[in-house]
Amino acid sequence: MSTAHPLGIDVGGSGIKGAPVDLEAGDFAQKRLRIATPEVSTPEAVCDVIAQVVDHFDEVRSDSPIGVTIPGVVQHGVVKTAANIDKSWIGCEIEKLLEDRLQHDVVVVNDADAAGVGELNYGAAKGHDGLVIVTTLGTGIGTAIFNEGVLVPNSELGHIEIDGRDAEPSTASSAKTREDLTYPQWAERLQRYYRALEDLMWPDLFVVGGGVSKDADEFLPLLDIRTPIVPAQLRNKAGIIGAAVLATASQQRHGKHTG
Repeated sequence: MSTAHPLGIDVGGSGIKGAPVDLEAGDFAQKRLRIATPEVSTPEAVCDVIAQVVDHFDEVRSDSPIGVTIPGVVQHGVVKTAANIDKSWIGCEIEKLLEDRLQHDVVVVNDADAAGVGELNYGAAKGHDGLVIVTTLGTGIGTAIFNEGVLVPNSELGHIEIDGRDAEPSTASSAKTREDLTYPQWAERLQRYYRALEDLMWPDLFVVGGGVSKDADEFLPLLDIRTPIVPAQLRNKAGIIGAAVLATASQQRHGKHTG
């Protein structure tokens, strides 16, 4: 019954998705389970759904790592910000809450960091040295920074200021939808964002994820920046896969997870 596959769980604004991950293949070891995010998405309500996902893949109850992503900054197991989830998450000791609930070691990470780790290990950033920035364009803009393959966690570069304003509200793909922008119109905003970001960070590669990345041919060729920019490859699998990778790495470092 037991399997060595770690479990990745990706908590989003609309759905909580999980699957065991085959780290050799960089893909799901079983079919993904998705459960709707509770309408009132408090930590306790979300933990109940996470427990359902864990119970569904009950083989992880042996000693397989469990990695969970949260759409917010996570420092030392504590949630510091909350996007698309209830504000009661701020200050929540989420790793302790989940470990008490599941009676299992858990690693909780920022969702963009997890997606970036997936792309770094198995996707568009695999094999790239130097400074890589993965951006996820969705309701907001998530970012993950890697220097020589090492994650710099909890970057919030979606919130850089352009003309004195937070870039995220006007530049995320939700703005394109909300304002009914054409791809060329939206690309003008992306152009300013990525040029500002490259002037700050001087990366060697941008990877663009989020659901809209499937239409990358519609907008990436319109950008005039000096940094190579490519679409993500793992699409909506990236967070689950990256969470499993990070949980496994933590278990290997500590023998048992230390939070």
